[in-house]
Amino acid sequence: MNSSNLTRKDLAEAISNQLGYPQSSCADIVDSFLDTMKQALLDGETIKLVHFGTFSVRDKQPRRGRNPRTGESITIKKRQTVSFRPSKKLREQINV
Repeated sequence: MNSSNLTRKDLAEAISNQLGYPQSSCADIVDSFLDTMKQALLDGETIKLVHFGTFSVRDKQPRRGRNPRTGESITIKKRQTVSFRPSKKLREQINV
């Protein structure tokens, strides 16, 4: 696996190696999983993966900002963003 990014292909290869299924089937599994997550977030649902973390959609209010190139003051529009909160167990493993 590439050390800088984990791709869909890398995930499919890892599943294929662990379970012994063909890589094309594993790629379909990964795509289906990610599509399901995406649709849940688009529907405004929260996704909780035990021992990993929680994905949720957050509303961000409009705020004042500045164009760094021109210095011009602008208003950043109201928008939604995806937020990830790692589980306590994952945080502990990362901060060993």
